[in-house]
Amino acid sequence: MTHPAVDSKDPPSLEGGMLWTAGIVLALSNFVAVLNMTIANVTVPNIAGALGAGSSQGTWVITSYAVAEAITVPLTGWLSGRFGAVRLFCIAVVLFGLCSLLCGLSTSLPMLLGMRVLQGMAGGPLMALSQTLLLRIFPKNQSMQAMGLWAMTTLLAPVVGPVLGGWLCDQYSWNWVFLINVPMALLFGAIAWFVLKRYHEPPVIKPVDKIGMLLLIIWVAALQIMLDEGKDLDWFSSTEIRVLAVTAVIGFVSFLIWELTEEYPIVDLRVFRHRGFSSCMLVLALAFGAFFGINVLTPQWLAYNMGYTTTWAGLVVAWGGLLSVVFSPIAAKLANRIDPRILIFIGATG
Repeated sequence: MTHPAVDSKDPPSLEGGMLWTAGIVLALSNFVAVLNMTIANVTVPNIAGALGAGSSQGTWVITSYAVAEAITVPLTGWLSGRFGAVRLFCIAVVLFGLCSLLCGLSTSLPMLLGMRVLQGMAGGPLMALSQTLLLRIFPKNQSMQAMGLWAMTTLLAPVVGPVLGGWLCDQYSWNWVFLINVPMALLFGAIAWFVLKRYHEPPVIKPVDKIGMLLLIIWVAALQIMLDEGKDLDWFSSTEIRVLAVTAVIGFVSFLIWELTEEYPIVDLRVFRHRGFSSCMLVLALAFGAFFGINVLTPQWLAYNMGYTTTWAGLVVAWGGLLSVVFSPIAAKLANRIDPRILIFIGATG
């Protein structure tokens, strides 16, 4: 007699067109989430001017999204266990579309910032779950192709973001920078549920680590705001930056101690005891930090200091990441023939 638990662990596999449809939808959902990390970068001056805010206030459009996303990404594991990975993914995609709609309809900066926080909270799980679900639905012999597809959208989105944002802002208005997400997100959510619901797993109900969640929010928010505002406040010569730095350090240390001793941690840090995993995470954090840092700061510098239009600022940034997109599928194929560590070394040092 077959038990339901066995059925849920071994759902009918996707094949052919259905498999690649699911893969493309997952990759494009990740694309939309990453796109919104950079699409608003070149439009900050336009948004600030339209909503009657200063340039320093306008940068909170970027900061609010980044802080919310940085908080929800580590929570994705706990959330997917609580609600199921497929269900959480589909809900996050739909909520992302609805929050994007509210961003586009915002009539004041506080309203826009609030909607950007909600948009970032919905976008955070999309990046982690899109990769997880791709590995789940693709056979092991095609896992590198799945990761190549995911990496291509992850690298393409920051490149397309400034170009698309600049063009929409120059040709139409800043509202369309957010409204363009709505039809894509709703469509992807519907298709994802139709195709992936066979992979839905029953939720695992565990006690909520409220203290761990609170500490995570405190130190991540303090660190992100410090990094975003430091350049405008002359870094540690500012009392605000020093307070944020101390808060981030104390919060981070407290978070580590609590999560390593909590029976049901909100983020399971014990996986970092594996040296290979820890090394990979460190390299990934540094590489993506450098990549996204360039795409965030360069368009603002070009727009504010060099007098570039939003379109031209986006085009300048786009060329910097074009080769990354070109070599992503090539690297996925080479990974089956060459030691992946060599490829990572070449990519990180390049």
